[in-house]
Amino acid sequence: MFRLAVGQVDAGLDPAARMDWLAQILPSLDADLLVLPELFATGYNVGDALKSRGEATDGVSAIAIGDLAQEFDIAIHYGYVEAADGVLFNSAQCISPAGQVLGRHRKLMIPPGFEAEYFATGSETQTFEYRGVRFGMLICYDVEFPEAARRVAAQGVDVILVPTALGADWGWVAQTMVPTRGFENGVYLAYANSAGVENGMAFLGESFVGSPDGEVLVRAGGAAQVIVAQIDPERVKKAQKRLPYLREFQRLAL
Repeated sequence: MFRLAVGQVDAGLDPAARMDWLAQILPSLDADLLVLPELFATGYNVGDALKSRGEATDGVSAIAIGDLAQEFDIAIHYGYVEAADGVLFNSAQCISPAGQVLGRHRKLMIPPGFEAEYFATGSETQTFEYRGVRFGMLICYDVEFPEAARRVAAQGVDVILVPTALGADWGWVAQTMVPTRGFENGVYLAYANSAGVENGMAFLGESFVGSPDGEVLVRAGGAAQVIVAQIDPERVKKAQKRLPYLREFQRLAL
């Protein structure tokens, strides 16, 4: 069984303290892959600091996280501010224990609020395979669009990784909407949120891993913590055979 971990960080930590927290949790973490929240490396509600914290895909955060991935033999998927082509993207990438970037994603949908002041939109979805499991990637608001989740699921993934920065007043999204995205596509879904308060913004927490048949396998509370679930690709096959939503969707070419 593949062991998938979700790290729910305290949003109030600065970038250096976030890396310290990561280094502290990894020695005792028995998992193949860890997914961290949206803009984990930089902070989310930090205003113009987003500009100065932007970096290339192989920047300081990638180096630090790559070193930790290698030391503890775990793939790490994390959010960061990507600076490229003179603009900023709300991005995420996954680094293997060998230091290889397994996959990258730029946020497709920018929600109402401050993000539009800083970030350009992405336009593509990628998948990657790691230790026998195929992953797709979205970020936060992306997964609230059924079309985006289906687009990724239709690429043959077993798991969709979703770093997020969901506010405390959006409980229904984490509790009902997002688990439904896994069920309606017959895939696992890992939703990695922050917890606590960052510069006046309160985060919900409640990160979770959902199964292909709608069961929430494990869910965090409202504080910083790490949760782990087992992933079985055979369960994906069974769910998609029982409810062939994807097959019918592709047949109709919607």
